[in-house]
Amino acid sequence: MPFHDLNVLYTTNHTDLSHTLAFHAELGYSVVALSLLVTGKLPSTPQPIPVSSIAIPESIGTVLTRLTLTISDATQNHRLSQFSPAYSLLAIRPTTEKTLQLCCTSLDCDLISLDLSQRLTFALKFRTVSAALQRGIRFEICYSPAIQSSGNNEARRNLISGATALIRATRGRGIILSSEAKNALGVRGPHDVINLATIWGVGQERGKEALCEEVGKVVRLAGMKRTSFRGVIDVIDGGERSSVAPKGEEERKESSARHEVTQNQVAKGKEEVIVNGLKRKASETRLATATGQNRRPTAEDKPLSKRQMKRAKKAKMDGGDGGKAGPDGADTSRVQDTAASDFPIKHETLSDKKVSAKS
Repeated sequence: MPFHDLNVLYTTNHTDLSHTLAFHAELGYSVVALSLLVTGKLPSTPQPIPVSSIAIPESIGTVLTRLTLTISDATQNHRLSQFSPAYSLLAIRPTTEKTLQLCCTSLDCDLISLDLSQRLTFALKFRTVSAALQRGIRFEICYSPAIQSSGNNEARRNLISGATALIRATRGRGIILSSEAKNALGVRGPHDVINLATIWGVGQERGKEALCEEVGKVVRLAGMKRTSFRGVIDVIDGGERSSVAPKGEEERKESSARHEVTQNQVAKGKEEVIVNGLKRKASETRLATATGQNRRPTAEDKPLSKRQMKRAKKAKMDGGDGGKAGPDGADTSRVQDTAASDFPIKHETLSDKKVSAKS
């Protein structure tokens, strides 16, 4: 899985920003998000981030845009639906307990980013945090503000205590790690960030997931929200019919054409029939075999029953002259008469014997 950094502050000085991205590429990051931080009153229209005018290294495959809104009043209409389509990611930074509860339960966002360099004025509860996790919202820990504040030990203490409290409340789930770096000095390598997370109570496996798998889920889920229907159905292919016909359809057309040619030749009674692409002389048996596959069985093709065979035999015996027919259809009585004429034998009947005895 590629390493992600979803919080690189956007500045109008594109030269420094290009140096920061180049340093990200050297450290091994593949996905980077340029973040625009907005505090106070929201602008009327979203401010675009000109990604095309920034020199991006080739090793960084994806550059996303992000908007981070700082919310301090829970009763204010934040117009998130207006700003969400203009950016790849939408993060909210609550400053009070009520705004945190509002972000976890109702506001439509992708990330909840807490400023852990400042001391939290409220306690992080599992019930509040779990509501956000069930909605697929992740929590972000940014390490650069505490690292870059040289000589400010309080920011480092606040980062360690705040990260430990957040990890304890979330049970170590749904946490991602980002830099929020203003320049290249605030960026650390992926493995250094993983080692830093072990100090806060996260294992190395969970620390790597916070830079790879969990961040990838955030990016994919945000993309689904913006391109799909209600975050559930996404049309990948329109289902257009391809111009190249499939192989099965071509074979079906070829066989149907061959069948039509055979039927036409049989109907016209020509001397030649095309069978499997070869011309041969037609005969009754060949024509029968050529058309036998498509001919339906008739009553003549069915075998005779025993009763029908007896009736046919009886009709044949009654219709003849009394002689029995041989195997070749010849009359056996004529053969017997011819043999008798050649060898004359005197036959005496029973009646002649009786007459001679009386006399």
